[in-house]
Amino acid sequence: MKFVCKLSEDNFEVQESRSINLNCKTEFKYTFWKQENIYPEFYKDEAIDMLYLSLAVFAADRLILRENGEDAWCREIELFMPVLCIDKWNDCQLLVERMLNFLTGDRWKICFRKRELTEIEKKTREKHEKVVEKNLKITKICMFSGGLDSCIGALNLLCDTNDASNIVFVSHYGGGKGTIEYQEMLKDAFIGRFGLDEGHFIQNFASVITSKKVRKEDTTRSRSFMFFSHAITYASAMGKEVELIIPENGLISLNIPLAYTRTGTSSTRTTHPHYMKMLQELITKLGIAVKIKNPYQFKTKGEMILECRDREFLQKVLDKTMSCSHPDVGRHRGLKKTMHCGYCLPCTIRRASIQKGGLVDTSTYFDGNYTILPVARQAYRTYKCAFREFDEKIAFLRIQESGPIEENIEKFADLYVRGMKEMRECLEKINV
Repeated sequence: MKFVCKLSEDNFEVQESRSINLNCKTEFKYTFWKQENIYPEFYKDEAIDMLYLSLAVFAADRLILRENGEDAWCREIELFMPVLCIDKWNDCQLLVERMLNFLTGDRWKICFRKRELTEIEKKTREKHEKVVEKNLKITKICMFSGGLDSCIGALNLLCDTNDASNIVFVSHYGGGKGTIEYQEMLKDAFIGRFGLDEGHFIQNFASVITSKKVRKEDTTRSRSFMFFSHAITYASAMGKEVELIIPENGLISLNIPLAYTRTGTSSTRTTHPHYMKMLQELITKLGIAVKIKNPYQFKTKGEMILECRDREFLQKVLDKTMSCSHPDVGRHRGLKKTMHCGYCLPCTIRRASIQKGGLVDTSTYFDGNYTILPVARQAYRTYKCAFREFDEKIAFLRIQESGPIEENIEKFADLYVRGMKEMRECLEKINV
């Protein structure tokens, strides 16, 4: 499938292609340019290019159905992308393609073409130049999803500093009410606990606009590239190297298929070490001063809870965090409240970690016993099968199933073993 990205009304066309104008409100909606920019510098051209590239990739990911692929999964996507820094992007083309291939499980070909500044870019630059005070000194940007990991990451970061003025938390949402509801609740709790203000939190929205008759792809593996690109673009305006903190427990990062039958579709790579390595390489080659860091790469979710700097506060806000893959499951079945489904892998790991961490689980689960929905019962059987197959002796092989592990193999293997034991201890207490 050929996919043409446009940022303005241009005449570029490709035969037998589908096009989308990211700056046309009837085709795509995003909020990046609505943010007040009082940073020391304007966003680097390379970072703006990356942001638009991530939005285009996300759009293609949503508009091209996997069921139309040869194997009803893998798609061949040729993306025609306008950029400001054409030479740099041509030099990075193969790296970008490898990174996207790994992240989404598709086969990407990216064709860059030169563009000029859009009207919104010109206006925003002019506005930035008129602002006299640009004294923000941000050195750390922390991803803030509203999940339990990001909550602990933000909490530890704030507990470990005497000056929160150099920290910004970046979050994203794209549709359902569940994500933004929990982000807002958690944000308010942090503001109250640490005396922060709204300026410490930047929230972004991005979504493809289609008619209700047009079905969109639900897997959206490309979201993390878009999420991180927003933060990277903000970081590019700080005039110094910025640390991009992505707090994610190592077991989820590896996201090893629990059973051999689930290899492939279930093995997302949102924060996989191999993907993070390629993303860092891309950032560096583009000349953007950002250092990616995941301080919990070798921690299970339960260990993150156990080692949290403020466990009392964590207990208070536990029910304000959202880990579920589909938090609107309750709404879809007539309930008014957003809640965890209780049976997806992130929910199961969450429940296991809370048990391991010794907290009282105040979360609401739609199907906490894996008995109500057929998909829940199937998930439970899959987990049980995974524990029967689990063999510590081949952990170093299992950790490679979602992607290559090139460094710290022993650490990751041990992490996998500890994570599986956390889950097994939790599931053993549930009799279906």
